[in-house]
Amino acid sequence: MLLDRGGKALGLVVSAAPEVEARLRDTPQLVVRDIVVREPDSKAVILRADRLLIALPWSTLRSRGDELTVERLELDAPTLDVVALQTWLAKRPPSEDTRIPTLTDGLRVRDGRIENDDWRIENVAVDLPALHAQRPVEARIRGRYVDAPTAIPFDLAVALTRPANGAGLAVVGPLTIERGDDWRLPATATFSGPLRIGRDDLRIDPVRFGMIARYEAGETTLPFTLGLFGPLHFDNATWALEPVTASLRSDGPIPNFDANGAFAIGRRLVLRLDGRMPAWPDAWPALPALLGASRSPLPFRLGYVGAPDLSETIALDLARDAMRFESRFRLDDVLAWVSSSTGSPIPPLDGRLRAPRLEISGAALEGVEIEIDDEAMK
Repeated sequence: MLLDRGGKALGLVVSAAPEVEARLRDTPQLVVRDIVVREPDSKAVILRADRLLIALPWSTLRSRGDELTVERLELDAPTLDVVALQTWLAKRPPSEDTRIPTLTDGLRVRDGRIENDDWRIENVAVDLPALHAQRPVEARIRGRYVDAPTAIPFDLAVALTRPANGAGLAVVGPLTIERGDDWRLPATATFSGPLRIGRDDLRIDPVRFGMIARYEAGETTLPFTLGLFGPLHFDNATWALEPVTASLRSDGPIPNFDANGAFAIGRRLVLRLDGRMPAWPDAWPALPALLGASRSPLPFRLGYVGAPDLSETIALDLARDAMRFESRFRLDDVLAWVSSSTGSPIPPLDGRLRAPRLEISGAALEGVEIEIDDEAMK
């Protein structure tokens, strides 16, 4: 009766197995199994779950919906279909005021799953000790985001200033970005900012993001620290930051830099950065001698649109003093050239070096231009 009444109030059909475990002494408690939630006359299931436990005080039952206090909620193996949910939400009348229920003994979710057309979150577990409309919220959320071949297992502590759109959000915890068997990025991440959730997207504007991580591929391990600041938008399985301010620090071959630009990652990676490196990394291929002789900082412009593993063409422009170097290359080819003990002394890239004036052995050269052509880049 409770499920049917709640479903009708939302314009939904809620069904469950006929066997119900009920306890009426003290705080009434119901356990129902095989729950299915859908729209009337629709085969699309919005939510299904193996088990639902709900404990309601008598005051909530007597109020007939005027009071939204629940003692305890538990969900086992729930599956939420995002597309079906969005279809239902689009038909709902606009609401000026969203009522937040009170959970005095919290919420527990185990073995959950969130499904969309092109991504899913599996093994979802949620522990929420309590929920009150005007109080801060703390929760622990675990799961594994999958958009093949990318997967991101995570275990995060989440805090909100209050359960409402625009509230302050803070998240901290371990996560790992995995790209099949090619590479992985174990990290501890923190981010914070005002959270706004739309019908089919999410925004944190601005977000302050920090990550202590290491890149692992085969026997290669590269630790680094990354900081990002800007408006974060998640939509269509893509995380985007534009404009973004980025700072990268590392003691190894990963370069140190500060930059501004744009960043987006989903099935494709987009990078547009304009910044400055204090020095060229010692572990990288040596710069052309004309650029490498100076110790001035290196302004750079980086551009990439392609697979998230950086396997496609990267454009990198460098400047030092009055000289300019423009290049296009594939990272895998350059790394293979670096590790090879034989072969060409010239790196596999297309490049052009320009200098207004050079002095070599007492001779002055004006308008110098040197080009490097790599047939593999054609």
